Amino acid sequence: MEPLLVYPDPPPIEVTEALQIAGLDAVAVSSADEAMAKGPEEGWTGAVISAVDDGAMALCRALRRRDDPVEPLLLIISYDQIEDLELRDELYDDFLISPVRARELETRVRHLFWKTGRGTHPDLVEYGPLILNIETYQAVVDNEPLDLTYMEYELLKFLATHPGKVFSREVLLSRVWGYDYYGGARTVDVHIRRLRAKLGEGHASLIQTVRSVGYRFGQSRWIPGD
Repeated sequence: MEPLLVYPDPPPIEVTEALQIAGLDAVAVSSADEAMAKGPEEGWTGAVISAVDDGAMALCRALRRRDDPVEPLLLIISYDQIEDLELRDELYDDFLISPVRARELETRVRHLFWKTGRGTHPDLVEYGPLILNIETYQAVVDNEPLDLTYMEYELLKFLATHPGKVFSREVLLSRVWGYDYYGGARTVDVHIRRLRAKLGEGHASLIQTVRSVGYRFGQSRWIPGD
């Protein structure tokens, strides 16, 4: 799939982090001219526009008036900009209110892909015997389906898309549950324990405990002696 167009350049840090967490390829631009110059041969797969200045809506207008309009287009605005969207429905497909949350951005972008016919091929995460279908929220291990709750799936997906990396409980809480979640570290421990039980004895070790730090999915990328 071709990359998403992102505005402005550089994007707000929370947008950059959200796109990275979602595993979405993106190229930042600072103007409509740059969007044309950097556009991939097959065309942009969509756009995420942060309405940080007057150039944002001008860019949306330019992208929509092309012979091959860019879609889907997700607009990120502040709460006090909502009224500015009145009678501008043709300039965007969906919007979200900042501050940006990674899970919300990913969900909205993938939903827009599906609406515009770009989500016809399932997005799979594979690690050894584990396969996650991000579009359908299905998970299997050794071809056996896993019966996961929503948050168990989200936690497993986050870990599986960052194999070998160690995350503290606090980081997992903020990345998976969200920055506005006030639960304690015990929430993470409980979900890890449930995930290991559902993975079964043969695969529970996919999620490893790193003492005094947190958890790691899969094997470490660092090998002593290298």
